[in-house]
Amino acid sequence: MRRIYLVLLCSLMVSAVSAQTKAERQVAAAVESLKQALISGDRGQLDDIAAEGLSYGHSSGKVEDKATFVETLASGKSDFVKINLTDQTINVSGKTALVRHKLSADIADGGKPGTVSLGVLLVFQKQNGDWRLLARQAFKL
Repeated sequence: MRRIYLVLLCSLMVSAVSAQTKAERQVAAAVESLKQALISGDRGQLDDIAAEGLSYGHSSGKVEDKATFVETLASGKSDFVKINLTDQTINVSGKTALVRHKLSADIADGGKPGTVSLGVLLVFQKQNGDWRLLARQAFKL
């Protein structure tokens, strides 16, 4: 009997892991690319992940376009040292994906160390075969 329960438990675990669709896995990879670009501040990576019409909203209410988003991070004015994402959900509908997660980070904006704890909504759009960040809105937790 224990063997049957073990087999059932293993099958449930495999089903849960494989339940994510191909598109959801691609979006999760795009989120990871965004995370790495935010930490590195690499202008090319930031430019690649962001859609031309990007609307990047901060928890302060400030909203940046793509050029400002890239410049703010590449210049170090905004500097993510370490980012931890939790409670992430991904919902894909056609060429649009909504991602929600909690973000906690160590920052060094303008060289001044600090921490942030945010809720984040990301909107990705599939453009020319790649998932690009179209919008982001953060709010303080």
